[in-house]
Formats: sequence, C-alpha cells, structure tokens
Amino acid sequence: MARAPVVVYPPSEGGGRRVRANGEILGTAYGPSDLLEFLRRAGLDPDEVDLEGPLIEWRGGGSEVW
Repeated sequence: MARAPVVVYPPSEGGGRRVRANGEILGTAYGPSDLLEFLRRAGLDPDEVDLEGPLIEWRGGGSEVW
C-alpha cells in the first residue's frame, strides 16, 4: 500500500501540527484552514481535498485533533 503524500503529525506541546507533503515540510497548521492553505500552496485544489480521504495520513489523532 502506498503511503499518503500528505502527512499531518501529532499536535506539538506548543500547539499546531507539522505538515509534510511529498517529503517536504510545509509548515505548522493550527487548524483545518491552515492545512488547506498549505495544500493549496503545494498545488492542490482545497475545494477538492477530503480531509478524511486517503490523500492525508493523520498521526496522533484525526482531523478533529489540533
């Protein structure tokens, strides 16, 4: 099974979750809107991204954990 091209890491102690796409760290997201903005900058259409879909690998909690 192929790994998801986007990885959202567990929340840090200071808040936020590090986001990586295709091996590159995009930044720290503090909520879904930040994540979608990072994905937009990476060339994805945020209107077509399903946060619960197979594109994103969530570590340390799902899309509701920030």
